[in-house]
Amino acid sequence: MVGRGTVDLAPSAGVKIFSAGTAGCVADLVTFPLDTAKVRLQIQGESKSSVVQRARYRGVFGTIFTMVKTEGARSLYSGLVAGLQRQMSFASVRIGLYDTIKQVYSRGSENVGIGTRLLAGCTTGAMAVAIAQPTDVVKVRFQAQVRLPESGSMKRYTSTIEAYKTIARDEGVKGLWKGVFPNITRNAIVNCSELVTYDIIKELILQYKLMTDNMPCHFTAAFAAGFCTTIVASPVDVVKTRFMNSVPGQYSGATNCAVTMLMKEGPTAFYKGFMPSFLRLGSWNIVMFVSYEQIKRAVVRFQQTW
Repeated sequence: MVGRGTVDLAPSAGVKIFSAGTAGCVADLVTFPLDTAKVRLQIQGESKSSVVQRARYRGVFGTIFTMVKTEGARSLYSGLVAGLQRQMSFASVRIGLYDTIKQVYSRGSENVGIGTRLLAGCTTGAMAVAIAQPTDVVKVRFQAQVRLPESGSMKRYTSTIEAYKTIARDEGVKGLWKGVFPNITRNAIVNCSELVTYDIIKELILQYKLMTDNMPCHFTAAFAAGFCTTIVASPVDVVKTRFMNSVPGQYSGATNCAVTMLMKEGPTAFYKGFMPSFLRLGSWNIVMFVSYEQIKRAVVRFQQTW
């Protein structure tokens, strides 16, 4: 984001978009089982069917162990294709365009205030959701479906393409954008806490010469960004997951979903899956930002060499 390293880097917006999308895919490949465990913990309690009752999850690693034992190891990567599609369209916009939008709002000024950073984060987060929402809906649906052979339960979807077609046919095209407004809210929060925290901490580290602009600096800033993001975004994330995974008519809207959760399960329901959220967001941020910085530099060096 901000700062100069040992190499004079001047990546274009195109390089940042490509690097962010690629880094997002790398991070998803590494952390996807944690994300799936988070989704399972978040939706636990909204259904009282016997299948769900038999597949109770306790904690992050307990959830992963239960899924592997009852559904097989592949279940941890259910929805990965949609997840990678999401990152290529989602991370590339919300992360890759952040610096560009920030410069537009600050009119090229070197001294960018926190308000401008927050506004840039909200903007790219909303843009990314508007583009990538269908991939997020399909990813959550795949991660949430429980596959227990002994129960004879049928999977909702058998492939990513079939999921897109089924949702559009049964719920209309608007079904692919289900939960878009809570997701915009969530990603405005996530983007502001994630990107702005990373941006500011990295800038301070470089400003006070605590580290150079290299991997340890990126690691430290990314870890702090992941922690702050999890605390702020967990309630909205749980509502988003519940609403996007719901069958037609289960909730009248995101607000109704949140109220139903509060009345039936209490306020702690909004922090269901907090530990996998933190493990996932912390590790995702570390892998993504470190990869993003390295890929960005590698592409620029390649361009210069070419």
